[in-house]
Amino acid sequence: MHNDMPVPSAPEIPGWRLIISGAGRFWAVRDHAFPRTALRAGAEPAVDADTFEEVREAVAKQEEKARDAVEGMSS
Repeated sequence: MHNDMPVPSAPEIPGWRLIISGAGRFWAVRDHAFPRTALRAGAEPAVDADTFEEVREAVAKQEEKARDAVEGMSS
């Protein structure tokens, strides 16, 4: 018996690999390493949260922290 219903796509965060644990917790791991400057400024290449929205917000904060650190070095 075939089910022709489309399979819903998993949520995505560009540049990050999303993992949903068996307990339903969301993890995001950056596809490429942050520059050392960003890491020294505290940017985390992996974050976790209870919901997709929360993990997306956590990713945005890390990307902003990294961007600020790199831009600060070029000023």
